[in-house]
Amino acid sequence: MAEFAPPSAVPSRGLEIPRGLSPLARILLVDDSTTILKVVSTILENKGYGTVCTHNGVEALEMIRKGGPFDMVLLDFVMPRMNGYQFCRELRNDPIHCELPVVLMSARTATIGDRFVEQTGAVDALSKPFDARALIAVVGNVLTRVKEGSASRALREPDQMLAELATAPESVAPPSSYASALQQLAEEISAAVAPQVQRLKERDLKSTEAVTEAVRQGLDDATIVKLVHAIGKLDNYGPTGEILRGDATRVPLAEVIQMLQLQRQTGVLHVEYKQKRATLWVREGMLDLVQSHGTGEEFQLGRYFVEEGLLEFADIDAIIKDNDGGPLVGHQLLEAERITEEQLQHALTRQSCELVYELMRWPKGRFVLRDEPFSKAATEAKLSLGISGLVLEGFRRVDEWRVMADSIDFNDVLLVDTVALATLPDGKIGKAERPILDAIDGERTVREVMEVSALASFDAVSAIYRLQQSRIVRSRRHTNPGVE
Repeated sequence: MAEFAPPSAVPSRGLEIPRGLSPLARILLVDDSTTILKVVSTILENKGYGTVCTHNGVEALEMIRKGGPFDMVLLDFVMPRMNGYQFCRELRNDPIHCELPVVLMSARTATIGDRFVEQTGAVDALSKPFDARALIAVVGNVLTRVKEGSASRALREPDQMLAELATAPESVAPPSSYASALQQLAEEISAAVAPQVQRLKERDLKSTEAVTEAVRQGLDDATIVKLVHAIGKLDNYGPTGEILRGDATRVPLAEVIQMLQLQRQTGVLHVEYKQKRATLWVREGMLDLVQSHGTGEEFQLGRYFVEEGLLEFADIDAIIKDNDGGPLVGHQLLEAERITEEQLQHALTRQSCELVYELMRWPKGRFVLRDEPFSKAATEAKLSLGISGLVLEGFRRVDEWRVMADSIDFNDVLLVDTVALATLPDGKIGKAERPILDAIDGERTVREVMEVSALASFDAVSAIYRLQQSRIVRSRRHTNPGVE
């Protein structure tokens, strides 16, 4: 079963909505931090409140005027474009929405005290970092005051200190859950290692081997299990927290990525199988890019340009050598004016699609979906590939691969029947079959022909299968006992 982790680092279980309040109250969340928005919205929605998220004051005002009505606003104080104070001034000058209650969120509430609330016309303030209990309590209290008619505040002119704080960047302490997880990890290591080191004699403390052995003795199996648990908490509560983790043996990768589309998830999916690794950047349920390591040369970007007849491998190698340590291959070719933007996007699309098909053939592996920033390459590619179509094509390829692989011995040597080939017009030879025929020399095995052809594995096997079915290519058993 997949291991699910909440997107929030703040616990919300066991908190109650204040009596007499509607669980359908709509709350507008305004913060330039995507992490804060996810944490706060998750806590509130778990308690039955409806939430809408925006990233700055300008968007928030437009949402209030076009997407309301809202029962209250939770507002960050320091934001780009329009800070919290400027938002409040605009809101209070709006005759239609001037009574909408605002709760400010900031790391500076303790620094400037009551002026923070009074000079913005807000009804209350939350000091960052805050926990779920404090958030629910403040929201419930404000909504109760609104119901009783005691939540109005007049806007005062700001003093210089408040005006400066509204534009200066905040320094926010890490979430308390993250700090607790760090502390637990440190305590587990200290408790395990310290007793072993203390037993060493003074002369042994100067020996690297003796100290290393003491640490090894302290980190027994039970202790390592505790450390893994503590590190797992860091994953959940850190700035790039886990959303989903699991074993591909129990939950197939095809189902995982389909779920990401159905739930319109955004995040980075990391998949590992043996020495192979793949990374999928998913934005609102669409694939923006897929890249891999250890999956072989057939998935390198340059192959797609060669296959399209745009470049030769020698051309690509020369350009990369001249730009050693520079941008990615695609950008280097683009800067050298050897390809166009459209050709790069087409190659990235093919590469990403084929990597998804390859993932669906992995029988095992581990996966983890994280809430983390997208790479520059994924941000620029933004392919927006639909997952459902990829999965269906992947299933078709998996089934077809099984049929073809059952009839092909990859250690056999391939031979061309020149008589049969001569009866076939050149126009009848497909785009994939031509490099296969060119690679067959009467000595190469199926594996070697596939490698020399520079085709993707599936395309190469499909071409060999078709050529064998049409009797143009036949195979003979390789006689070298050293070949597997």
